[in-house]
Amino acid sequence: MSILSRLFGPKPEISAKPAEHAVIVAFAYIGSTDLDPLFALESQLESAINAARVGEYDGNEVAVDGSDGTLYMYGPDADKLFAVVRPVLEACSFMKGATVKLRYGPPADGVHEITVQLAS
Repeated sequence: MSILSRLFGPKPEISAKPAEHAVIVAFAYIGSTDLDPLFALESQLESAINAARVGEYDGNEVAVDGSDGTLYMYGPDADKLFAVVRPVLEACSFMKGATVKLRYGPPADGVHEITVQLAS
């Protein structure tokens, strides 16, 4: 035992950070470069996620021609996060038929994932 350990006690153990789950939505956009409808959806998603305190909305990727896109959301529980954002997504016309991937852990090989298709 070192002198520091005797004076201050043993080092506290550092707990591991909780696994970061994800909800990733791949969708066909409206074929337009007008992103105002997407920004409106993002605002609704952020509000719902923040109000429920289930994670964070991280952003989007949209094709230059407006043909398709992806939304990224993260939190400690993919199921709870999806339960909060699903009604918002289903109420949005350009989310019809979107594919939602729920990832139960960090991005790595072998991490459990499921895929859900939103109604068309």
